[in-house]
Amino acid sequence: MGENAGTRAVVLGGSIAGLFAARVLSEAYDTVLIVDRDTLTGVEGPRRSRPQGRHINAMHVQGRVVMEQLFPGITEELVRDGCPRGDYAGDCRWYFRGRPLKREDIGYPAIPATAPLMERHIRDRALALSNVSSLEGYDIVDLRSTDDHSRVTGVRVQPTGGGPLEEVDADLVVDATGRGSRTPVWLERMGYPRVTEERKKIGLGYVTQHYRLNSDPYDGDLAIIPVASPDLPRGAIFTKTDNGRTELTAYGLLGDHPPTDQEGFFEFVRTLPVPDIHEAIVRAEPLDEPVAFRFPTTLRRRYERMTRFPDGLLVTGDAVSCFNPVYAQGMTVAALSALTLREHLHTGAAPQPLQYFRDLAHDVIDPPWEMTNTVDLSFPGVTGQRTLKVRIAQIYLTLVQIAATRDEKVTTAYMRAAGMVDRPGALMRPAMALRVLRGALRGPARGAAESEHSERPVAGQR
Repeated sequence: MGENAGTRAVVLGGSIAGLFAARVLSEAYDTVLIVDRDTLTGVEGPRRSRPQGRHINAMHVQGRVVMEQLFPGITEELVRDGCPRGDYAGDCRWYFRGRPLKREDIGYPAIPATAPLMERHIRDRALALSNVSSLEGYDIVDLRSTDDHSRVTGVRVQPTGGGPLEEVDADLVVDATGRGSRTPVWLERMGYPRVTEERKKIGLGYVTQHYRLNSDPYDGDLAIIPVASPDLPRGAIFTKTDNGRTELTAYGLLGDHPPTDQEGFFEFVRTLPVPDIHEAIVRAEPLDEPVAFRFPTTLRRRYERMTRFPDGLLVTGDAVSCFNPVYAQGMTVAALSALTLREHLHTGAAPQPLQYFRDLAHDVIDPPWEMTNTVDLSFPGVTGQRTLKVRIAQIYLTLVQIAATRDEKVTTAYMRAAGMVDRPGALMRPAMALRVLRGALRGPARGAAESEHSERPVAGQR
């Protein structure tokens, strides 16, 4: 497979991260090849190698902005394919600590597509590029490198059903194989030190089911989202999705997982602080059986701290950092990682891996990692170092959530930070900090669910 002329980049894994990477690599390399063990083209449903494809598929604000930049018009394609559209804050009923946030439109859309539909649209757009192709149904066996292992020169692959090893030459290999990435093992085989890994046990488990509703709990909204808190480590995302369906993912932390039998699942949902969800699903038509997923630990591989790394190899997406999926950071981080990759390609020179990893850590991963780490460690059963900085951040975040039940401007600032439009530090700017303190000192708004909802203007008046 190494006879083609010109420069070639090989992407390991047809994941969302791999597809975004292939898109930017197509600007700098003559050919881009995506290698995956699954069949990719023509697939409509969840892929075998992506078990999370059966569950909620949230992409934050900034991720959608980048997705539209990389694939212009894809948002409208999703809408035409049956996806609803609404404002990320104004049309989503967010609950923190059991209280609804006061809200306003922030001007960024939420397009709640199911995971297979979202992936198919991104994949179709990536593979439609004239210099991007795929090698499907192949296991990735190992990296190829120079004799001194200073440069990666390709990969060894094998058909998933068995067969001889085949070699694929590459000027650049990008690992987008997700949490199970074998790059750490491959590096050790080549004489490099093992990359440092950070893990935090959160004991997350969630269950997803799809419905046709026989009632309307949304009342014009797009989603109802009660977020887990230390007082009740259970939460849910209950959203309209493509083709008139409703998708519910209910979750619990620290081993408090929803059951997969129907009555047990209904009972778990009944304990959430928002009765609207339970009242709707017990009268709805289930379209499938409840399906479970377990996520025991978060994971971050600290490639930016390595002192040596082979040229011709980069890593992206969940293969670098695997966030608590409750916060829906993964796809947005993957999209922003592609922009970082692009910055290291635009001069035409070969990317410098260690500089790429440092920029990726500082510009993309650190802000959401620190923010979600602060939230994870607010649950007493989660083990981790609660430094003074973390404890202060937890106190301030509690004040933000309280103030947001009274002040829509605080909600907007919070959603912009959570949606990765602004860095978390924006919440502590003097004018915003004053609003937070002023609202929090009054305590959480009472009776906000009815009054706030009734005061929202209809869509045509916004």
